[in-house]
Amino acid sequence: MQYLIVILVGVIGLIIWSKINAWKEHKNFIERVKREWGDVPKEEYTAEKFESIKAYYHSVKDERLDVDDITWNDIDMDEIYMTMNNTQSSIGEEYLYALLRKPCFQEEELTERNRLIKYFEENEEARILLQTKLHEVGKLRNISVYEYIDRLEAQKADSNLIHYLLDLGLLASIALIFFIPGLGGTLTFIIAIVNIFHYYSCKAKIEHYLLVFPFIFRLLDSAKALIRRDLPELKTYNDRLKEDIKHFNKIKRGGFILAPKSGNGDILDMILDYIRMLFHLDIIKFNSMLSFFKKNRAVLNRIFETVGYLDSMIAAASFRKLLDYYCEPVLTKGKERKISAVDLYHPLLNDPVPNSITEDRSVLLTGSNASGKSTFIKTLAINAILSQTIYTSTARSYQGNYFMIYSSMALRDNIFSSESYYIVEIKSLKRILDRVNDDIPVLCFIDEVLRGTNTLERIAASSRILASLAKKNTFIFAATHDIELTHILEKDFSNYHFQERIENRQIIFDYKLYQGKAISKNAIKLLDMLGYPQEITDAAEEAAQEFLNLGEWKII
Repeated sequence: MQYLIVILVGVIGLIIWSKINAWKEHKNFIERVKREWGDVPKEEYTAEKFESIKAYYHSVKDERLDVDDITWNDIDMDEIYMTMNNTQSSIGEEYLYALLRKPCFQEEELTERNRLIKYFEENEEARILLQTKLHEVGKLRNISVYEYIDRLEAQKADSNLIHYLLDLGLLASIALIFFIPGLGGTLTFIIAIVNIFHYYSCKAKIEHYLLVFPFIFRLLDSAKALIRRDLPELKTYNDRLKEDIKHFNKIKRGGFILAPKSGNGDILDMILDYIRMLFHLDIIKFNSMLSFFKKNRAVLNRIFETVGYLDSMIAAASFRKLLDYYCEPVLTKGKERKISAVDLYHPLLNDPVPNSITEDRSVLLTGSNASGKSTFIKTLAINAILSQTIYTSTARSYQGNYFMIYSSMALRDNIFSSESYYIVEIKSLKRILDRVNDDIPVLCFIDEVLRGTNTLERIAASSRILASLAKKNTFIFAATHDIELTHILEKDFSNYHFQERIENRQIIFDYKLYQGKAISKNAIKLLDMLGYPQEITDAAEEAAQEFLNLGEWKII
């Protein structure tokens, strides 16, 4: 009896300790989300992590309208995503990734996103409440919740008979201790080892599901808590969740057997882990629930999307707080293409130089290397995507069409398919040509078109490709070193440039956008600045001048 009292007191003490730790953790979490609001999230990403984040997007991917892989990589959208990913749950970060890959073409949907983002910006108490509930759902490492929900159909439940027999044997051996302590203790030890071995053998086959199912239970609990708060601004989403959660009321009983109370775990969860290990409670529960979850997979997906959407809107609100300034874009439909941006800047640069532009024609950008051409067209591309996803532009003002957005910029040889740089280039440009349509204008960004071939053919081919695109339902921003293109294409393209100056043998860039063609010719001067022999730089200057005068190169 004394031993039982000691054990009881110990259990009560652990429960109290667990509750105190949970209270402290909750308090620390509230302080942390307040402190980190509007800051770059501290999150670690591995290749496996990113693959899991992409899983939901792959299930809703649209090959035609979405931001494709080439464009996404060209403009470093992974970095934008990581800067924005202030989500608290796995489903939130998966949904946010998909949202950024899918430009929206409906004003009503973007207006609703903006309403939610502003609500979370202005209502800290409601935001923290939702963040707390989402944090209780948690994030799974390197596992996509959506992917495993989608895989349920192929998963088969095993019989629980062997687990019941092993449990019965363990209970019988424990009971035997009270009558024949030596034999009972020995049998208990042996059967416990057998149970543990069999537990891990079975668990290895369904280990990821045993992580995902508890996640689902925590998701259902957090959704119920959110519904109980009955925030008027979230009524549409609460009503949707309330209707979907009804389907799971029957299986919620006993869910604690499978589901830890939080995604972070506590002392009671650790104790329950040992009980699960000995009695296989989570595996038994999993096998009994699997068919139910299969039947309600579509409902689970709806819950996933509703909660993920809210989590991603909170992340977008935090991203707005992070920015130096931003505006809500003005987007229009129609074939009259136009972009007008005032003090546009790149959101990832520490000290960005803002630029302004208003254009209804395609644009050629000229200027030397590192003068700002690539950064500017990346900035425009990023803003077009952010405007059509989170209704946010990093500018004082931004007006533009609803665009399909494509780029051809940071290309490289494909050594695995033995494709040269030029082949990769022309395939990349062809995919843009194939997407041109009469309904939605294509906004495309091209950096050094056809740089992978000789000057003669590059100018001949690139001028015709760009002219062909400009005459279609497209809006092009192309950066080039080929000054010849500014003359050949001046009927269809407006010319802008970036410039630099050399002072005290140093090159200085101001990163400002200027109208007109580039006029500075500093490439040869840079040779002199870096110490090339005088006879080389003088001869180069003379040859360049002769070409300008005669239109042909002199044989050396």
